[in-house]
Amino acid sequence: MISAHDLHKFYGELEVVRGIDLDVHRGECFGFVGPNGAGKTTTIRMIQCFTPATSGQLRVFNMDPIAEARKIKALIGVVPQDDLLDEELRVLENLTIYAGYFGIEKKLAYDRSIEALKFLQLEQKAHEKVQHLSGGMRRRLLIARALINQPRLLILDEPTTGLDPQARHLIWAKIRELRSQGVTLVLTTHYMEEAQQLCDRIVIMDNGKILTSGPPAELVVKYVGEEVVEIHTDKIKPETILERLSGCEYQTERYDNTLFIFFQKGCDVMARIVDLNISEYIHRMATLEDVFLKLTGREIRE
Repeated sequence: MISAHDLHKFYGELEVVRGIDLDVHRGECFGFVGPNGAGKTTTIRMIQCFTPATSGQLRVFNMDPIAEARKIKALIGVVPQDDLLDEELRVLENLTIYAGYFGIEKKLAYDRSIEALKFLQLEQKAHEKVQHLSGGMRRRLLIARALINQPRLLILDEPTTGLDPQARHLIWAKIRELRSQGVTLVLTTHYMEEAQQLCDRIVIMDNGKILTSGPPAELVVKYVGEEVVEIHTDKIKPETILERLSGCEYQTERYDNTLFIFFQKGCDVMARIVDLNISEYIHRMATLEDVFLKLTGREIRE
């Protein structure tokens, strides 16, 4: 569905995408994750024909996003980061008027709009003004609008940012349902749980490059293991803890006053240190967030 090779994007002298390679397969949910400024959104904009690549090869549906932009746009749906709904129109009107941009005749536009509202559980709000909708409803309406042309590829740029857990989980359920219907999905997100829950494969980007790619579960095992112990070290020296782990395969990371120990199942870290009477610790399964922080660092990006 999407193929990129040695893809670069410059804004003036600033290179924001630095020679990436990727392939997105039909019917999968493919995720882009990375800190602010990693190049995720710029890559998405090149895929959706919003901005041209500076150099490299990019094909969408095996078409050139520059020469065949109109054909590509007719086959994709886009849920942008920004809320671009028309405040002056009612919910249903936001969809039917948008359908006109694709040349969909009025009766079909109405039928598809009602179908999309039902799918996103918004049919009761069809005649409400957009300004009266909650944040979660507005995000669902953006998804409904992106489905109006029955796209083969749906691009979702941070679709659940700022939503409460109930709204987020409803959108997750609808994304899964779309994937089960054969829609190919490309997702950017800052929520590692979201990427781990929804994506068949992801790329982790930083400074315009792809650091790694693959199924989330495989990346977790590859980079950090299966289990994690977090220990606050205000009252105990890290060296005292690590002396107990001789013969056990593990990785460690220190941040502020916390020691992170990453290890595979079978290396019973807690049994080895239980007599140290450590009072402040967390023992949990490793997650994609651990991988993300290991590869991109824990420092805040402004």
